Amino acid sequence: MNDSVPGAELPEAVTAGEPGPPAEAEPEPAYDPAAPAPLNVPRVPSGNADVDAQLDRLADADHLATDGHVEVYEDVHRGLRDALTALDVRQGAPAPSGHPTAGPR
Repeated sequence: MNDSVPGAELPEAVTAGEPGPPAEAEPEPAYDPAAPAPLNVPRVPSGNADVDAQLDRLADADHLATDGHVEVYEDVHRGLRDALTALDVRQGAPAPSGHPTAGPR
């Protein structure tokens, strides 16, 4: 029994079991160790929206050269300081000022 199909002959240059002409390899992207790269440091949500927004802002430094990190870090530090200051602001009526009167002796 012959399983060949008429007219479906392999070209002479390529025979079964032999590789064809080499395919053109795509050039690999050049790796530049000095290029900015994400640190992939996981950031765990704090539960405070203002703090979480500042922590998310740290990801902006991932795509900058090292000399650009300072601006991001200072901005995040300022934002975190503002968020902590806001937590210290008391809501409602201010606490009474002055000293309490002395009780019975």
